[in-house]
Amino acid sequence: MQTILGANGVIARELSRSLSPSTDRIRQVSRNPRRVNAGDETFAADLLDPAATARAIAGSDVAYLVAGLKYDAAVWQEQWPRVMRNVIDGCKRHGSRLVFLDNVYAYGRVDGPMTERTPFDPCSRKGEVRARIATMLLDEMRSGDLRAMIVRSADFYGPGALQSFPHVTVFERLKAGKVPQWIGNAKAVHTFTYTPDAGRAIAVLGQSAEAYGQTWHLPTTKEPLAGEDIVRLACELAGRSFGIRVAPRWMLRLMGLFVPVLRENGEMMYQFEHDYRFDSGKIEAAYGLSPTPYRTGISACLAGRSANDKA
Repeated sequence: MQTILGANGVIARELSRSLSPSTDRIRQVSRNPRRVNAGDETFAADLLDPAATARAIAGSDVAYLVAGLKYDAAVWQEQWPRVMRNVIDGCKRHGSRLVFLDNVYAYGRVDGPMTERTPFDPCSRKGEVRARIATMLLDEMRSGDLRAMIVRSADFYGPGALQSFPHVTVFERLKAGKVPQWIGNAKAVHTFTYTPDAGRAIAVLGQSAEAYGQTWHLPTTKEPLAGEDIVRLACELAGRSFGIRVAPRWMLRLMGLFVPVLRENGEMMYQFEHDYRFDSGKIEAAYGLSPTPYRTGISACLAGRSANDKA
């Protein structure tokens, strides 16, 4: 049994598709879970409830924690430690392995490539929360009481990733005949992980006994494209002339007075004002998983389909 804690999200869907060729026992868990594959089992549970979380994990060989919470620092501070504690306890109770999908917030601002050896040095409230829950899991892994791993991704983009930054500010605007937007420094490098690559790699790692007890960066292209390069490539692939509008920090602060999600994004602006380079050489060397080039991935996003789907 492969149990996905955080069903319905884009990574949960990609993971489910990647698991289906090797197993017909996939359990989708969320407050309102939906099937991805015809034979999926659904299990309604709130991960903030320890008893419900334990019941959802019961009978699982592997539990994948790919859940998301409201993008609010106060919510994260209050809820993420509870979710992590409940999932750890549920996995230990039922002898299940745990795969936790994390982001790079715990690293803070990094000069140079981010690797699995990059120390935690958060410079945001959300980063402090991610460092706290990752450390909680790492301590359990070191104790020997839990077989687990952390899989980490850069910012997402991909077909179906409707909340991703490139989808909202670039791809959808091009489809609507509008000029793409960017934030921060459009000349700063910013790498993005392609969601089908992430789902496929998590499935491979979850089924690999030797992968446990480690942290892994998911396959991500090393193409050093800055924001304006990504926009230029998207414009070319969409058959549009290049154009870009960059919102300065002061404008985002002003807009944040009226739009809460922009206010919450303020502390994360360092990721768009400085180079953001994510290195996945470890998994590429260990498992031969090659990341999708931007040209292929962006083409699929503009077409509204996965690069692996039939046209």
